[in-house]
Amino acid sequence: MAEQDEVVVAPAPTAMELLVAAVAALPGVTGVTVEKGEIVAHAGRDGLVGLMTTLRDAPGLRFEQAMDICGVDWPERAERFDVVYNLLSVSLNHRVRVIVTTDEVTPVPSLHEVWPVATWWEREAWDLFGIIFSGQPDLRRILTDYGFEGHPLRKDFPLTGYVEVRYDEERHSVVYEPVKLTQDFRNFDFLSPWEAMTSLPGDEKAYGGAKP
Repeated sequence: MAEQDEVVVAPAPTAMELLVAAVAALPGVTGVTVEKGEIVAHAGRDGLVGLMTTLRDAPGLRFEQAMDICGVDWPERAERFDVVYNLLSVSLNHRVRVIVTTDEVTPVPSLHEVWPVATWWEREAWDLFGIIFSGQPDLRRILTDYGFEGHPLRKDFPLTGYVEVRYDEERHSVVYEPVKLTQDFRNFDFLSPWEAMTSLPGDEKAYGGAKP
């Protein structure tokens, strides 16, 4: 009697694989990877609000919380900034990271109506990177001072900054002044201390009390 063909049963997809497939199928998502056990989705700017609303509301996704919105600067790229959204599903206990790109002048849609807490993160990204968020009603500095010049987390921002702050005793107030890196004049002796020494302590004994 002929032997029956062995039936191979494919293993059931894991929860991670199902979530990756669900995120990858959403409109606006251009690619999904798993990096160090976390799902990373790349998306376009134009459909960002609709995508994030779906991630928040769709059964099986339910990302109720925006844990963080931050920037990454890649100055060699035409769209130098990554805007990174870290989302958490409290009810389903999973996470996803969504990344969109932009440049210095192209705005990214604000998500303050999807997650009200996004206002704080968007203000921080504007303050530190100069990333513009369209539709954000409160886009102002949050960590640096109101008169601060530039965006300090850009890779091309000078380490010294543009201004320095000090307390003026005569004015009895804090004043801002251009950075002055004043350094006292110093003479440098580049000769090794061993090469500069023509005799060592104790040499006079070898030369009858006279230094060589």
